[in-house]
Amino acid sequence: METTDPRIVLGTMDFGTRVAPDQAFEILDSFVVGGGVWLDTANCYSYWTDPRGVGGASERVIGAWLRARPGARDTVRIATKVRHNLLVPHSPESAEGLSERAVHAGVEGSLERLGVDHVDLLWAHAEDRSVPLEETVVAFGGLVAKGVTLRIGAANHPAWRVERARSLARERGVEPWTSLQLRHSLVQPRPLAPVPEGGHRLLAAEDLDLARSERLAVWSYSSLMWGSYVRADKPLPPTYDHPGTARVLTVLDDVAGELSATRNQVVLAWLMQQGIDPIVGASRVEQIEEALAARRVRLGDEHVARFAAAR
Repeated sequence: METTDPRIVLGTMDFGTRVAPDQAFEILDSFVVGGGVWLDTANCYSYWTDPRGVGGASERVIGAWLRARPGARDTVRIATKVRHNLLVPHSPESAEGLSERAVHAGVEGSLERLGVDHVDLLWAHAEDRSVPLEETVVAFGGLVAKGVTLRIGAANHPAWRVERARSLARERGVEPWTSLQLRHSLVQPRPLAPVPEGGHRLLAAEDLDLARSERLAVWSYSSLMWGSYVRADKPLPPTYDHPGTARVLTVLDDVAGELSATRNQVVLAWLMQQGIDPIVGASRVEQIEEALAARRVRLGDEHVARFAAAR
């Protein structure tokens, strides 16, 4: 994985839809003041809550914020994704895919909305097995060669497909995917239970094995389980209802008390202790302030061992 210390990534999925632009600006300002660097968005965010029925709202808000904050582009790094934006409003079956044409058109639209000449990391948001993997690999590698993106990565891809893609990139002499993004948190669903959230892929042992062997960066999403660690009105999904979850949450309360931290902060510290960059969505300034403070929470080996034993 990368040699840089793990960092909190600001997830901006709801900016411009559930989070109004003025509130998003306040969150972005607070994130930067608090030392945050990475912003995570996607060209499809968030077509499912946008009356227009297509994505782009999040990128437009970030672009407006960058224009309103001279010098901000030198402070933040921007990661966006292509694959899921709709070509026909309200029609998920029209998602753009990962053909060479779709990848290039997708990132071109992202750059326009963001108002930048390049992004720092471009993700393939999910697989597209209707397109030869080599075509996608060459398209992404070509964007690095042109300076359109500095790095590339795969979100919601199985480890074997990532390694196959990296092998194809080496054969074709183009930049390979060097980052993984998958869903991961302290609590885990029952083994082999299906993930009800469409398109989500859970981080597995083989993903971490690949990342550590090949020095790939790992980002996690849904790290705080939509607020379920701290909000009684946001219960964990039914697939997490098993004895291991109860044991882990008991340890979580104990460790949070010992370290004078919140549950959320301990979860984020646990992820960063493993070298994972957690993505944190925020709808209020105090939420991102709480998340950034997790960088000061230090988990010892004994804490980590207690969590492992609880599972």
